[in-house]
Amino acid sequence: MSGDISSGQPQGRFRRMLSRLTSSAEELNAEDLRQESAAESGCTPIAGCSDRQLVTVAGTLRTVTLRPRAGVPALEAELFDGTEALEVVWLGRRSIAGIEPGRRLVASGRISHARGRRVLFNPRYELRPVGHGSE
Repeated sequence: MSGDISSGQPQGRFRRMLSRLTSSAEELNAEDLRQESAAESGCTPIAGCSDRQLVTVAGTLRTVTLRPRAGVPALEAELFDGTEALEVVWLGRRSIAGIEPGRRLVASGRISHARGRRVLFNPRYELRPVGHGSE
């Protein structure tokens, strides 16, 4: 019995290492994003956000597109935090300096649902450094 207890820790490390080796790159990136987003103070996981809730979320922009809504330009971006994706929309904007795929972002606002997806319209946002290990 005591052998099982002492071998429990290395076996757990081995399983974690094996899991990381057999996981896809997308799964590893999602895990890294979950850990980074959890480290951001006061941020809510996107998967835990409900309709009409005031939230602060953090993640990485996957896509950025210009898509008119009712004849008005709208800059749309997909924010992914490792748990789920969120559509971030800035109405009346064609572009915003620094808003580009791969950029880390912390956004605050009220969540709504449109076309079956979570959406954050005209959020307050803060751009984060691009590379790992940056200030």
